[in-house]
Amino acid sequence: MPISLYDATIPSYLQILQSGLGLIDKAQAYCTDNGVSEEELLAEHFGADMLPLSWQFKWMTTHSVGAIEGVRNGTFSPDRVPPAGSFEGLRDQMKASIDTLGAITPEEVESFVGRDMVFEVPAMNLRMDFTAENFLLSFSLPNFYFHATTAYDILRHKGVALGKRDFLGRPRLKAPA
Repeated sequence: MPISLYDATIPSYLQILQSGLGLIDKAQAYCTDNGVSEEELLAEHFGADMLPLSWQFKWMTTHSVGAIEGVRNGTFSPDRVPPAGSFEGLRDQMKASIDTLGAITPEEVESFVGRDMVFEVPAMNLRMDFTAENFLLSFSLPNFYFHATTAYDILRHKGVALGKRDFLGRPRLKAPA
């Protein structure tokens, strides 16, 4: 049986969003244990041309549930509203995204195949035309993983005790026979 668009997207989003919740928990514990303010850690970034940690968490939700909503509408423009300024606010946003994605049916995602999809950022005069499946697989998922990885790397770089399993979350294992 071939893999479906649903199988290639929704479970992966959910897996990494769940691990993102764990990253937030460990970041918050790190702040408490080390006398670092949430605002200070959430403002960390790798360079002046990169967005800070708070935005990395926000973009995880933007490039998952936001991407699905964009496919539903036929157009996706990233939400430029600043992210929550606290771990609790980011956690709430991530939980809401998990709940929304968890309610999406395989049938709905399969109905996206072949639909026209436009990614656009009018302020940058940027427009990219896709099919829904190519948008999700070649643009949304790579962006999603980029921001999840960047959040993980910022936290590791600042000294939060994280390992690969913290990033991977719970893989989808074969059910025992």
